[in-house]
Amino acid sequence: MPQLERTVVLVKPDAVQRGFIGEIIHRFERKGLQLVGLKMTQLSDETLQQHYAHHAEKPFFASLKSFMQSTPVIAMAWEGPQAVSVVRTMVGPTKGHEAPAGTIRGDFSIEPSHNMIHASDAPETAAIELERFFTSNELFAYEKTAMTHIYEKSRE
Repeated sequence: MPQLERTVVLVKPDAVQRGFIGEIIHRFERKGLQLVGLKMTQLSDETLQQHYAHHAEKPFFASLKSFMQSTPVIAMAWEGPQAVSVVRTMVGPTKGHEAPAGTIRGDFSIEPSHNMIHASDAPETAAIELERFFTSNELFAYEKTAMTHIYEKSRE
């Protein structure tokens, strides 16, 4: 099996409210990624300050924070070869009206702020976000036998 990466996905309040949790999980599982962490959580001010630090000085930050706290979110950790880029491709660009059909945002969102989902943008970011959203005992390593039908065994 190839080198594995882990990445974080947050199902945002709009997707929770619209009933897309199962659809989102379904898409990633069908692609061949392995779910290694899953929980419903209410995001704190502190977590949102850290997570959206790059937006903290922007005029929309207060409304973004309010939106992200309007319901619990679903935090997921996914594992697979090139998981970060695979998930980002499946999620699509930030603005739903610009996202291609077939992506989660392209199929289910229009607005930039209500875009259904967050996904780590780089392996380094994913490592930070895994620690931000999960404790070590909330992440699992296990053999999923179906993976032998998805990935080639590594050649030595």
